[in-house]
Formats: sequence, C-alpha cells, structure tokens
Amino acid sequence: MAVKCIIIEDEPLAQQKLAAYIRTIPDLELVAAFENSLEALVYIKTNDIGMVFLDIQVAGLNGIQLLESVPIDAAVILTTAHHEYALKGYELNVTDYLLKPFSKERLQQAVQKGLQRIEQKKTVKEEAFFFVKSGHKLERVNYSELLYIEGVRDYRKLHTITKQIMTLETFREFESSLSKEKMARVHKSYMVNIDKIESVERHEIKIHNTNIPISESYREEFYKKFKRGNF
Repeated sequence: MAVKCIIIEDEPLAQQKLAAYIRTIPDLELVAAFENSLEALVYIKTNDIGMVFLDIQVAGLNGIQLLESVPIDAAVILTTAHHEYALKGYELNVTDYLLKPFSKERLQQAVQKGLQRIEQKKTVKEEAFFFVKSGHKLERVNYSELLYIEGVRDYRKLHTITKQIMTLETFREFESSLSKEKMARVHKSYMVNIDKIESVERHEIKIHNTNIPISESYREEFYKKFKRGNF
C-alpha cells in the first residue's frame, strides 16, 4: 500500500513541480498540498499521513517553527533554497534536507530514507512486550513500563514502573533479543529504555530519579543512537 504524503509549499511552481515528481513514485500517494503550515497541521492531526514535504519559508509557522512546536509522527523531508537551516533541520530529526533546485533522482533518495524510517517505526510499534525467565516462570515485561536493566552480581534486575524482576539472563542475551530501537547498553552493568530517559548530562543518564553512568566503551554508540531519535 502506498504511503500517503502531503506537500507544504507556498510557491505555486515549486509545488507543482514537486507534485509531478511525487506522482511518478509508486510507493507514494499525494493526498493534499498546502500553502499554509497551520492549515496543513490541522489536516495532519485528522488524517493518517506517513510523509511530509515541508518548505521552510511558508505562511503560518515557518518549517523550523512548526517542527519545534508540534511533534509530527511522520517522515519529514525539508525542501528549501536555504542551506543554512540544514543543521537545525537534522537536530529536529528530519529524514532528509533537499536544497532547491533538486532532481527527481535526489528526491527519490530522500523518499527511500523516509520509507525506511516508516518501516522502522512499524517494527518498533509491533514490539510491545517480551518475556523474561525469573525463577521457574516466564514474566511478561511491557516496553512501556520498563525503565532500565541493572547488573547485580550473577543476576540482572529489571526495573519497571511497578516492580523489579530478577533473572539469570545475561546482558548479551538481552542485547540480541530486545528491541534495538528501544533499548541501549550504556555500561557493563546497565541497559536503558531510551523512551524513559529524562535527561543526559556529563555522561550520566537520569531515569526515574536514578543516575546511570555512560561508560566510555559504550559512549560513542549510545550518542549516535540517541541523536538519531529513532525512539
């Protein structure tokens, strides 16, 4: 099924050209185009939109202001003639940044990135829980309740919102079986649920009033994953 997308672009010729490009891509279905970002936002909130092509200089809130003020659960591809906003765009977790004028081939590259991100999000949503062996029973753990996993001598202690679970399963087993989009190893004795991170400061993570260290051996990979915002 084709992914539904919209255009937010106030230059008529640019909007027409982008629409023509999109209509040649079988994986996309263009369902609407807007000149005003606030009107587009109302549409996004009431429709299932998978991808947004967003110009920065538009009426209403400009593209950057829109992304800063409202979470958009869609792959956002910025289209602009202004290169100076590129860093800010990536800080706001956009999928790609297209500088006008761009070719159809360059647009297709951006679309493929967007489709990959959409598939990743679908996978994460499907992985809502897992089971862990504790003593002689298997206990269900919801990702939405798991805070972090702590190494305690020969055991791993799963800290959740409602309880703690002790298991002999190893961190290596958890790393291979748990969602790589949701969980991150940050220390030889800690694995965290990224959705539960409250703050990161001076190589320490705060989760539920607990400070968890980020060791040097896991630091680079953690920050790469954290800054991508895949969670």
